[in-house]
Amino acid sequence: MRKAFSLIELLIVIMIIGVVYTLSISNFSKLSEDSFNITLGNLKEYLLAIPHKKSAKLLCLNNCLSCDVIVDGAMHDTIDEFLDSSVNVYRYELSYGFVEREENIFFNIDGVEEAVCFSYEVDNNGVGDQVLVEFKNKFYDFSTYFNKTAVYNSMNDATEAREELVNRVMK
Repeated sequence: MRKAFSLIELLIVIMIIGVVYTLSISNFSKLSEDSFNITLGNLKEYLLAIPHKKSAKLLCLNNCLSCDVIVDGAMHDTIDEFLDSSVNVYRYELSYGFVEREENIFFNIDGVEEAVCFSYEVDNNGVGDQVLVEFKNKFYDFSTYFNKTAVYNSMNDATEAREELVNRVMK
């Protein structure tokens, strides 16, 4: 009658545990890297996932070299190389269609005015700025409340989708 495991059986069990551990750690690392890959397509979801009482905002200054995440008026994080100065932001006006939006003025802590390259904000109800963002030949529609950010290949496609939405609402 056997009372103990053999050396080979113990080595096999240790090898199996090592393989399972290695696979789980590599999958965990991959998952955490993906969760920090912020794009315009998931920007709204990223800001909504940050706990906030009033608002969460992405503010990019001076040619968009880096962007600050501001939560309830306080600095939360900095994101580098998110956008560049080629980004354009539009708002929709019923009479004119999409028109370029002028960015708000921003004053730093020293009271000096800085050029705002891009900003996007969501409030505590999950409502974000109603804008269309053009970046690298794609158009990101942030105007929907409950759906993910729609991505279009042209301003025409975005305009048609908006006009279709307006027509459905007007009926």
